[in-house]
Amino acid sequence: MCAVQDVVDCFEIGQLCAEITDAVMTRDFDRVASLFTPDGTIRWPHIDKEFIGREEIRAGIEWGQGLWEFFVQHVHPGVIRLDGDTAVGRVYIQEFGRMRDGSSHLNYALYHDRYQRTPDGWKFAERVYEVRYLDSTPLAGSPLHAAPGA
Repeated sequence: MCAVQDVVDCFEIGQLCAEITDAVMTRDFDRVASLFTPDGTIRWPHIDKEFIGREEIRAGIEWGQGLWEFFVQHVHPGVIRLDGDTAVGRVYIQEFGRMRDGSSHLNYALYHDRYQRTPDGWKFAERVYEVRYLDSTPLAGSPLHAAPGA
């Protein structure tokens, strides 16, 4: 049987994973950085990039998103393993979009995460991205203009 606090912690970590996707999709780079511990790390081994600390993470996410003409990310819940004020987990990702250079990108991947409870709630201590499938076939569609405030 799960303790009530464990259920709450798993819910809050799930919300953290949803919030970072929302922040990336809305290009709110300050919010992305705020979801990490001050010494948090994000690693993208497939492109040999690592960003440590909120300032680097913010700049790295802004740089990465700047490469895209349009970008869509879907997050699917994975597993969370709690250990007091820390936890580890995985979330499953599907991304697609078109780069500014005209190339297309569709992938299935996962983030291997470490989480840390802080006075401000759960934060990412580390995210490591692992691409499992990549398709660079040109996308046939095109983005529609977003509604104001979307």
